[in-house]
Amino acid sequence: MRRLLPLAAFAATAGCTAATTTAPPQPVASPLPAWRSTATEDDRLRLRNWRSSFSAALAAARRSGHGAAIDREGSLLQPDSALGGGPIPAGDYRCRVIKLGARSQGLLDYVAYPYFRCRVGGSGTLQSFSKLTGSQRVYGRIYPGDTLRQVFLGTLVLGDETAAMRYGADRERDVAGLLERIGPARWRMVMPRPHFESLLDVLELVPAQ
Repeated sequence: MRRLLPLAAFAATAGCTAATTTAPPQPVASPLPAWRSTATEDDRLRLRNWRSSFSAALAAARRSGHGAAIDREGSLLQPDSALGGGPIPAGDYRCRVIKLGARSQGLLDYVAYPYFRCRVGGSGTLQSFSKLTGSQRVYGRIYPGDTLRQVFLGTLVLGDETAAMRYGADRERDVAGLLERIGPARWRMVMPRPHFESLLDVLELVPAQ
């Protein structure tokens, strides 16, 4: 009988253990980045396909004889130029737009504009961006993205309009872009498939002197 006691005790203990065993915790889904929950379906698609849009726009501009102009811009017009390095600093910037690829017949495949004035406000995860001058101005918010880039969602203001529309209110005015550092004190915003004129807009930003 003495030999059976430990076995009986073990069986009782095992029974208690089995009765109190709970299921392992289920993994909790990570929340969507803020920009994904804000962006329209159309803009999520535009940003997802940014690389193919970049390649198509470059090809169209080169076919039209603008290869030398593209090459002179160096990293600004090379798809894989993002260096990472954290959020763009707040402050005033000189900014210029290059439009690549004609969206419709009769438009140019390469247009480089002079410098305008832009401004980045805020810091960290709450930043704003404004293109302050020019006939096409952009206003919106900069969101955290991945290790290489931030995400811009905003709206387009035209001509003598004095106020920006709410993002998402008019699909034709919505702007989506990827903000990347491409050199020392040099950034760009890649805007794939804008609704007007071009296949791709690239906005260069350098700190105002």
